[in-house]
Amino acid sequence: MSGTVRTSDGGGRLGSALSGLAVAVGCVLFLGGFAWGAVEYKPYTVPTDSMTPTVKVGDRVLAQRIDGSDVHRGDVVVFKDPDWGDVPMLKRVVGTGGDEIACCDSRGQLTVNGKGIAEPYLQANPLTKGRASAVDFTAKVPEGQLFLLGDERTNSMDSRVHLQDADHGAVPRSTVTGRVDAIAWPLSGGVLERPKGFAALPGGVSQPGPLKLVLGAVLAGAVLILGGTAYGPVARRLGRKKVTAGVG
Repeated sequence: MSGTVRTSDGGGRLGSALSGLAVAVGCVLFLGGFAWGAVEYKPYTVPTDSMTPTVKVGDRVLAQRIDGSDVHRGDVVVFKDPDWGDVPMLKRVVGTGGDEIACCDSRGQLTVNGKGIAEPYLQANPLTKGRASAVDFTAKVPEGQLFLLGDERTNSMDSRVHLQDADHGAVPRSTVTGRVDAIAWPLSGGVLERPKGFAALPGGVSQPGPLKLVLGAVLAGAVLILGGTAYGPVARRLGRKKVTAGVG
C-alpha cells in the first residue's frame, strides 16, 4: 500500500543558496590568495650550494618582493650586483651600514660590533674546525650597504672575497630584490626561520612575510569550493532516501 508524501523544498532552497555562497566565497579566497601570492612573492631556483644546508642547489624558493631598506641582519636575500657577476644570487645578511664585522672570536664565532653571533644554520665542516669561517677577516660596512655571507662558509663566494673592493665586500641595499621566506620545492623544506642570534642587535630581525596568510586563503577557498560543490549531490541523495522511506 502506498501513500502520498508531501515535501517542502524550503530547506532545499536555503541549502542551495548557502552552497552557492560557499562556492562564491571560496572562489574569491582561492583566486585572491593566488593573486596576492603572485604580487608578494617571486620564485627562484637556487643555482649553487653556497647556502647549504639552509637551501640546497636546485631548491625552488619563494622570495618576498621587498625594498632594500626593509632588510635586516639574518635575512637570506636575493640580490644582483654587477661587481658580483650581475646575476641573481642568494646570501645571508650578517651586517648592515655602520657595523663592524669580524671573525673569529675565541669561541670561533662571527662577531657583529663585538658581539658573538650564534649561527645554528651552519653545517659542521672539518675545514672550518667549528669556526664560522676558515679564514679570519674584519670589515667595516659602509652606510647604506650590506655585508653578505653564504651558509656554506668553505666555498661561498661572498663578501669575504671582495674585502679589497672600495666597499669592503659590501653591496648596496638597492641591489636586493627579495627576501627568502620559504622553500617551495622540495616540499619538506618549509618556512625559513629568522635567526635568533641577531635578534638582540639594534633593529632586531625582520618579521615573517604574509606567506602563511596567503596559503591559508588558498586552502580555505579550496575547502569552501569543494564543500559547496559537494552539497548538491549529497542533499539530493539524502532527499531521495527520505522520499523512499515515506512510501509504504
